[in-house]
Amino acid sequence: MTPAADRGRQFAFTIGEAEGADAGERLDLLVARIGELSRAQAATLIANGHVLVSGRRERASYRGETGDAVQVTVPPPPGRDIVAEQIPLDVVYEDEHLLVVDKPAGMVVHPAPGNWSGTLVNALLGRGEPLAEGGGEERAGLVHRLDKDTSGLLVVAKTDASHRVLSTALAARQVTRRYVAVCWGHVNADAITVDQPIGRDPRDRTRMAIVPTGKAARTDFVRLARFDAVDLLRAHLHSGRTHQIRVHLASVGHPVIGDDTYGGGGGRRLAALPPRRHFLHAAWLRFRHPVSGAVVDLRSPLPRDLRHSLAVLSGMPELDTHEDPLDVFGFYRTDEPAAGARSDGAPDALAG
Repeated sequence: MTPAADRGRQFAFTIGEAEGADAGERLDLLVARIGELSRAQAATLIANGHVLVSGRRERASYRGETGDAVQVTVPPPPGRDIVAEQIPLDVVYEDEHLLVVDKPAGMVVHPAPGNWSGTLVNALLGRGEPLAEGGGEERAGLVHRLDKDTSGLLVVAKTDASHRVLSTALAARQVTRRYVAVCWGHVNADAITVDQPIGRDPRDRTRMAIVPTGKAARTDFVRLARFDAVDLLRAHLHSGRTHQIRVHLASVGHPVIGDDTYGGGGGRRLAALPPRRHFLHAAWLRFRHPVSGAVVDLRSPLPRDLRHSLAVLSGMPELDTHEDPLDVFGFYRTDEPAAGARSDGAPDALAG
């Protein structure tokens, strides 16, 4: 792969269409947030002509208009190559076209300011295998992402052709991603759908929120078990917005336990969770192979910390040593009640 210092990084977005690119916001703020840059860095790029709005230069104070196409070229900092590191990874599937990693909680997916080393991409480069270059070296091969403290299955493309096919399939909702979550309290139906747009929280731009101007987002939830203080849920993503499951559950009053950002961080002792860990795990991934078309069906049992938490919350100590507690609760079944309807047949109040 070409060193980042030699070729830099480029990204583009359309105001009013890209997630978080809201009309009326200052150009420097938009570029900083979407490009994961500081405001000062964004302002410098704009002043030096590295940011074009529909082909023209604008000031940092320019207020973006719906339909503006923004193109950004970010020269990499001097000497800021993405370093290959020898970090062990749990690779659960691999061939010459792609691999699937079972990412541990606490690992950042790609390098960015504040996290230039120790990331999944650093570890992937350290394996010495080819990776797709579609997203730039700092996002080498990544087809999608997981939050730092969310564990589980993540697809990485080795070739640009595989990256294009997998990215298209993801956008067309042809990649099945199912997560296991534990939320505080009890949802009011065995199967619910939360279909609410997600965008940047206008009161805190580091968070996401349900906002009318956000991007369409739908999550189906199936309750697998109800315990004293929490529900065990299976979540099926129909879109891939930032923090989607966490925001949707918080929006209906049942945040993910351990989620400090969205109100679920209290009661860690009750949940037997370590610091900075929330109970969310990408446990089931299903997609068609980008070359052969064969179905790839992969499962990730609960990691040890979540297995122990579930044993404590459920009052079932035997789960602590079970090979895959998700099997006990029928996580991999597909004959649950339809989401979007209450078990008594009435419309589901949580859907709105």
